[in-house]
Amino acid sequence: MVKSKIIILLIISVIVGFTSTSFNNTEGEVVSIIPKPNKLMLTGGNFVINRDTKIILNGSTEKSINIAEYFNEKLENVVGYKLEILNEKSESKNAIFLNYLIDEKLGDEGYSLTINKNGVNISGSYAGEFYGIQSLLQLLPSEIFGSKKVENLELKLPFVEIEDKPRFEWRGMHLDVCRHFFSVEFIKKYIDYLTMHKMNTFHWHLTEDQGWRIAIEKYPKLSEVSAYREETIIGHHNTDPQKFDGKRYGGIYTQDEIREVVKYASDRFITVVPEIELPGHAVAALTAYPELSCTGGPFKVRTSWGISDDIFCAGNEKTFEFLENVLSEVVELFPSKYIHIGGDEAPKDRWKECGKCQARIKDEGLHDEHELQSYFVTRIEKFLSSKGKQIIGWDEILEGGLAPNAAVMSWRGNAGGIEAAKLKHKVVMTPTTHCYFDYYQTENTENEPLAIGGFLPLEKVYNFNPVPTELTEAEGKYIIGAQGNVWTEYMPTPAHVEYMAFPRMSALAEVVWTEDSKKDFDDFQLRMIKQYKRLDAIGTNYFGKKQIEIK
Repeated sequence: MVKSKIIILLIISVIVGFTSTSFNNTEGEVVSIIPKPNKLMLTGGNFVINRDTKIILNGSTEKSINIAEYFNEKLENVVGYKLEILNEKSESKNAIFLNYLIDEKLGDEGYSLTINKNGVNISGSYAGEFYGIQSLLQLLPSEIFGSKKVENLELKLPFVEIEDKPRFEWRGMHLDVCRHFFSVEFIKKYIDYLTMHKMNTFHWHLTEDQGWRIAIEKYPKLSEVSAYREETIIGHHNTDPQKFDGKRYGGIYTQDEIREVVKYASDRFITVVPEIELPGHAVAALTAYPELSCTGGPFKVRTSWGISDDIFCAGNEKTFEFLENVLSEVVELFPSKYIHIGGDEAPKDRWKECGKCQARIKDEGLHDEHELQSYFVTRIEKFLSSKGKQIIGWDEILEGGLAPNAAVMSWRGNAGGIEAAKLKHKVVMTPTTHCYFDYYQTENTENEPLAIGGFLPLEKVYNFNPVPTELTEAEGKYIIGAQGNVWTEYMPTPAHVEYMAFPRMSALAEVVWTEDSKKDFDDFQLRMIKQYKRLDAIGTNYFGKKQIEIK
């Protein structure tokens, strides 16, 4: 159905001569840049990159050289040669000029890209230069995104003038590696997907009831015990009776692997935000260190999905000692300003029955267990603040009172984001209604791989506006962006993750980059025709493609 709609749109576009808002070159081909630039004008003519083309830097800083080498790597993979990189003034008309500049009009991440008879000029901050390169790549043949040599590929670029910058500062994608574990190689590929879409934040969900995924030197049992579960549920969590596969499952990222991923992302102007869940979703940690619970255990790393009543004990000083020690190692690994502390789905049953937790409520003058969670989160916030970090958490951290400097990720609809923005806290919008990519992409699920449920079609993602209408213009400024979430209970393989993420990631990329008034879904679908070809070159298993084995 998706393919047929795309074909119909393509036929219509040919008949009407591409009279939509798409950008078209002199040969009638849609200029497909995703996310859509906010200003683009085609000026007629073409520039061709060849072996003699140079990359000219205005200042040979390490970052500029890295950007040029990134582009060269793409070329070499496909056409077999690199361009010479020079740091000198040049009158050459067969060159790509990278011009570092700070321009208030372009901001921290904007860029200008001009292609004409005088060559290719990309100007902006380092991030802007890099995003200009991403647009340049999308002006080239789709094969440039692959890794196979293509004989006699013509690297022809249309003459164009682009001035572009993002709408939001947080343009993110999330990946849960706890329910199912993914290799460093795939994490890098996932980061590459963010890169081509000009997204700048990778939210790495690292701890859960079903597995702990980050090595902590002070607590080796997290790697030895918490990283593995005895078996995994087969089928949907709601199946009665539940069935299991009987196979030990898990994995851990070493600290060297974490550093490798963080550097890989940083080289692509992507910030990795780690999530260390607290006070809930903690059973994997409690299995190794049961003394941190209210009951003392014993526990087993959870083998099925859902929510556990067993969470970190808020009345036990050892809990805070453990979390502060863990977070001390985490902040050394991740340069991100923000550390995600979860804060969601933390049942209070154990706290209600725990003498230590009840004593804490009394001693701190708290009214109830919700205020106890606020105490818990605020205490962690103060610790992270002492390390130069800010916390961000799911919207449950609003309950019982929001920690003073916390940012909020609004997932249970827009209400949490609205409340936090009105309180003048920064907000990332990620409601289930528009941003949960573990939901089905079609209502006809008979031939679809198993998913958690729900229905989130591409058009609904595309039409999302992260700034709720309930906010004033001043309040709306606290909405710093949006994020797509990929929870992997039902995604055991990389191909399955790709199938659920695409093409919805492409739609969300345009939501967070392009001004809302410039968006048009039919136009987006036309540009997606070329984007699908790029994904084909990469080898992506996207929804709507002939499905490959994903189980």
